[in-house]
Amino acid sequence: MKTTDATVLDEPKTHEPTADAVVEPAIESRPRPATGVKEAKIYIDGKFYSEANAKVSVLDHGLLYGDGIFEGIRFYSGRVFRLEEHLNRLWDSARSICLEIPMTMREMTEAVLETIRQNHLRNGYIRLLVTRGIGNLGLNPTQCKSPSVIIIVATIVLYHQDVYRKGLSIVTCATRRSNPAALNPAVKSLNYLNNVMARIEANLAGADEALMLNDAGNVAECTADNVFVVKRGQIFTPPITAGALRGITRSIVFEIAAELGIKVSETDITRHDVFVADECFLTGTAAEIIPVVKADGRLIGNGKPGPITTRTMARFREMTRETGTPILA
Repeated sequence: MKTTDATVLDEPKTHEPTADAVVEPAIESRPRPATGVKEAKIYIDGKFYSEANAKVSVLDHGLLYGDGIFEGIRFYSGRVFRLEEHLNRLWDSARSICLEIPMTMREMTEAVLETIRQNHLRNGYIRLLVTRGIGNLGLNPTQCKSPSVIIIVATIVLYHQDVYRKGLSIVTCATRRSNPAALNPAVKSLNYLNNVMARIEANLAGADEALMLNDAGNVAECTADNVFVVKRGQIFTPPITAGALRGITRSIVFEIAAELGIKVSETDITRHDVFVADECFLTGTAAEIIPVVKADGRLIGNGKPGPITTRTMARFREMTRETGTPILA
């Protein structure tokens, strides 16, 4: 996917204007589509709206309290990648917070596919949300009678392709990963302020991503999602009990490693383990699989993406081209 055709979410490099450069005004005369899709159509509760007219109530508890759930899903070459796994996780999240999704999984599948069709895309990103719905200003969710389903399709690239080739930098942030006893990371809730605060720390430190620790001081995840380190030909990743997300891409790394004959161990990982790793990479639906070459100012390995990371990325890209739920039946 070319970055000229996409909304780039987190471009790591910025460029200062030259002295004779023409600086455009900060306020545009016309709104720019946030989805990167011309004439975008957004699904809200069974109907499609233009991006400018897609609105939710200010009394929706998803807005007021972050009371809702979501999934980020990718589609490649006319196929939705791992759609069934994403929807299973959505339904698990809903059950955990006692939120009844107002449609069947089959109906949700068709709604997702139709939203992509309406936007005439073959490659892109889906943000699927289920909010608690409209209620009063009280916290009690029983006041919300009708949950809302929102499906947004966008053309995005989390990072420029150069970063996938050369790797990115991470910094350990002071913001800790939420304790699973407080809000289990298995629930992909709309409350992402914890990760937003970590991202702010990464921005202030001039890093591409933030490494988040749990209450025990061990690595939990990155703002991109899951963390993997490679040492002496083995792959290590934090266990779910450490606060790691049950990532779909995380599980794919396990599949790829099995194909390649590489052992993967779920174990507690410290910052020291990251510093002395031969390789490190992050995974997430939006980020896909991306190498890390610097952590807290220290080069990882030789400062370049390693062979296991590179092979894993290549196999992942093959899988995205070859598998998935067809958008056009």
